[in-house]
Amino acid sequence: MKKLGMGWTFVLIVIAGLVVGYQTGQVRAQTPVPTEDVVWGARLYDDWSEVKGVALPPGSHPIWARQSTNTLSGAETWRCVTCHGWDYQGKDGAWGSGANYTGFPGIYAARTLPAATLIRILNGNPDPEHDFSPYLSAAEIQALVTFIREGVVDERDYIDLVSRKVIRGDVAHGQALYTQTCAACHGPDGRKITFRYQGMQVSLASLAVQDPWRFLHRTRFGVARAPEMPIGAILGWSAQDGRDVLAYAQTLPSGLEPQVTPPLAGREPTPAALPGGPAQNLVTGILTALGAIATSLGFALLLGGLLVGILLVVVWMLRSRK
Repeated sequence: MKKLGMGWTFVLIVIAGLVVGYQTGQVRAQTPVPTEDVVWGARLYDDWSEVKGVALPPGSHPIWARQSTNTLSGAETWRCVTCHGWDYQGKDGAWGSGANYTGFPGIYAARTLPAATLIRILNGNPDPEHDFSPYLSAAEIQALVTFIREGVVDERDYIDLVSRKVIRGDVAHGQALYTQTCAACHGPDGRKITFRYQGMQVSLASLAVQDPWRFLHRTRFGVARAPEMPIGAILGWSAQDGRDVLAYAQTLPSGLEPQVTPPLAGREPTPAALPGGPAQNLVTGILTALGAIATSLGFALLLGGLLVGILLVVVWMLRSRK
């Protein structure tokens, strides 16, 4: 009986292990892999006119007049990201203050809405000024909806809002992905290609430090204006993989590092020359002595003149009494 019991115990352990392994495999298999519509929608969210290759309507988007804090105008105001943010949180996220603030809401909360509801919103119902149907096809609006429902993540779990540092990023894994995919174009240090950012040309690392939310979105879904760039989602990267690449990029030289005075490496500092003190040679000794004499004579003359003046006043007072 004891042998039988031990045998059944072993069998049960094996079965349990198989069940756990099967369930783990099921969880991994059920992990949503971004579809082409998700990537397409993410790129439209970035800059839909660039993706479509069409000219934008003149002037700013009609809704832009509802805010007065953001000074952008024209083409930039037609991009979804300009209102709703790279972190998808709008006024409640990274763009809750500063030059990018608009007061418009994000799209993160909308990810739970039915697809039909989101389609109606993008078609101007209930807000006619939010009608994109004249500019986007039904398939493009569906791609945007798919991106909102399946591609948007809560980036507050990935990037610290204050420090802008990656939260729990695997730098070593990010380095491996960067070396395999990104280094060929951007260079090992990220300086091979520069970007226009807030009126300046910046490196990849500088962008990762200053605007990590934009970096993460584009690492996952590519850049609307650079269709040749590898797309993490197409390569099978998860949002965590994108976070790891961002964490590594933030370690590259960005030009924003604090300037540190190099150490003296054991050398004694050169003493600064101080005014005064003993003469260093014969000439300076003579000059110092002459200066001292002149100073003494000048003081003596001043003192003598003062005494003579006092005597004259006394004599004048005595004569006046007589």
